[in-house]
Amino acid sequence: MAATSQFFPLSSSLQWKNRGTTSVTTTTSSINLQFKHKRPNICSLQVFISDPQTTAPTDEQSSPSITASEPAPRFSIWINPNSKKSKEAILAQAKLPDGRLVRLTGLASSLDKSEPSEQAVSAILSAQTFPISEADAVLVIDNMTCPGNAVFALRWFLRNIQFNKKAILYNVTFKALRKAKKWPQVESLWDEMLKSGTKPDSITFTTIISCARQCDMPDKAIEWFEKMLSFGCKPSRFTSSAMITAYWHAGQSEKALELYNQARSKKDQLFEGAFGSMISIYSKSGNFDAAMNVFEEMKALGVHPNLPTYNLLLNSMHKAGRPWQVKTIYTEMRNNGVVPNRYTYAVAIRAYCKARYWRDALALYQEMKAAGLGLDVILYNHLLAMCADVGLVKEAEEIFDEMKKLPVGSRPDSWSYSAIITVYCCSGQVLQAEQLFSEMLDAGFKPTIYVLTSMIQCYGIAKQADDVVRVIDMLLELQIEPDDRFCGCLLHVAKNTPSEDLGKIINCIDRINPIVGSFMKVLLDENTLVQVFQERAKELFDSVSDVVKKPYCNCLIDICLKFERTEWARVLFDLAVEFQIYYNLQERQEKEWILQVKGLSCGAALMALHAWRDDVAEVLQKGEDLPPVLGIQTGHGKHVYGEKSLASMLKERLLEINAPFHEAPEKLGWLLTTDVAVKVWIEGAQKSELMFAV
Repeated sequence: MAATSQFFPLSSSLQWKNRGTTSVTTTTSSINLQFKHKRPNICSLQVFISDPQTTAPTDEQSSPSITASEPAPRFSIWINPNSKKSKEAILAQAKLPDGRLVRLTGLASSLDKSEPSEQAVSAILSAQTFPISEADAVLVIDNMTCPGNAVFALRWFLRNIQFNKKAILYNVTFKALRKAKKWPQVESLWDEMLKSGTKPDSITFTTIISCARQCDMPDKAIEWFEKMLSFGCKPSRFTSSAMITAYWHAGQSEKALELYNQARSKKDQLFEGAFGSMISIYSKSGNFDAAMNVFEEMKALGVHPNLPTYNLLLNSMHKAGRPWQVKTIYTEMRNNGVVPNRYTYAVAIRAYCKARYWRDALALYQEMKAAGLGLDVILYNHLLAMCADVGLVKEAEEIFDEMKKLPVGSRPDSWSYSAIITVYCCSGQVLQAEQLFSEMLDAGFKPTIYVLTSMIQCYGIAKQADDVVRVIDMLLELQIEPDDRFCGCLLHVAKNTPSEDLGKIINCIDRINPIVGSFMKVLLDENTLVQVFQERAKELFDSVSDVVKKPYCNCLIDICLKFERTEWARVLFDLAVEFQIYYNLQERQEKEWILQVKGLSCGAALMALHAWRDDVAEVLQKGEDLPPVLGIQTGHGKHVYGEKSLASMLKERLLEINAPFHEAPEKLGWLLTTDVAVKVWIEGAQKSELMFAV
């Protein structure tokens, strides 16, 4: 451990050599005020009266099939704010700092915290010094979060208060059980309800059905839905919305579509919840086009999407990998006056970060802060990872510095440090990366395989082979299990390492993966036979996971060309095509013939160009016509860790061999030419002009 601790201090007493500091400090003030007791709105006053018909909360304020939204506000009774009576009531409530609403919500909180027993709950309720009305009982249970104690409170209220309609009290208790997904208790309470002689209503069934659906029990939901008619209860549009999802999950897709079509055909059933259910169903089944079609149909029928519907669709398009549609939907939502919530921002930011829409992601980040919606550490980490991907050093520093000032839950964790270290590594700022690595250790975070991978890449760019060796020492001493990606990182370092230090890197590879290390030695041995090299290459590809075969092949071809092993590079390229490691490289149609090199390394792209040129020459030798347009798609990004773009490299090489390709201004990342120009070029060129070296 001595060698490791000398360069990778595990305590604050040891410092990195040549530590530097580069940081940008920002001050961000984000205030999010949360009130335990909300005052009644002046146009929607909470009035406590004895008629339970008017005070009962219902589930019909929000669709039971949509959950991607903020909690709905508590129910209230609308009254005319211009009437004399309502003004007097508002003024009276405002003069009572310890008003009835505060006392009742406080009572609900006390019941939640009580010992979970009927005796304890009864003692609290019996000790109240003010009379509790039927409407008060409904409000207390509706504000409770402990389902067991809510049932105990229900029983006490039924014993001590005369109710005009007991079903309302049972309904809010069913809601409490639904929130906690307590299905056995729901069925037990149902039995109690029937024994008490209380007749259930449609809200009772809707609540129970949505509970079964949330508990992932579609068969139970169907059972209760079919039971409604025997009690003379007519399904509401909210019930139908929940049942669309239940039937689909139970494998009765035809029944689900039948309910959906019924909702579409009846004006009183045109409810966003039904459309939301279908969007959710199609999204979960991976049919994202159908989800979009439902959304468009919804608008065409005059149903305005609400926030939960937009959230469902945004998440659907994010999972589909369609960030452009996420952006379109979000813009439409804002233009329609729908205010996003925390969930909306989180989905959109994740989608933008993954797609590297960095301007949009950072704009939403600022918008979210301005709205007083704090980010959690996961969302911050997405932003930091995006900054690393696109090389936004300053922005990453500002975000990381802001995180340090936030409460626990948003402060940097090991992933945050990993991301900011990667930012510095990608930009070749070794001292800053070392400083953050030491800070991470001082904060008590154990290095992860991802952090160590970034440090190796950083030292590889700086050509500090001895530091790469020390990272390997640390990884092995900490007993961190390296994976194929980590070994691929070492291969990437090897192709950029000077010849005099290459042996050190190969020894590191050998310690991590003996099969890859042995292959590297065969590759660099001038006496290796072609057949032996080919067999060892097959053995290597068989030994690694599919996800790293292409990166491995990219690096190995580059190393072959670096050491002028052109024949070995061609063997690797042919094997990669044979084993479908490289696939769909050429697309030949009647009007165009495209070479697709996006995702290849510079060396692999040159080998693909060589093979493509041979194929074009063969077609001409046979006297066949070429398509009128020939092109090369390179993409327009650049490789991570400071390499120049593939497009710029290919342009340079095509210029060297007088190839008649030119950039397409309207198609970024494309190089195009004509059949006539290619024919002249091929006929006048010799194959010796295409000897490549990287």
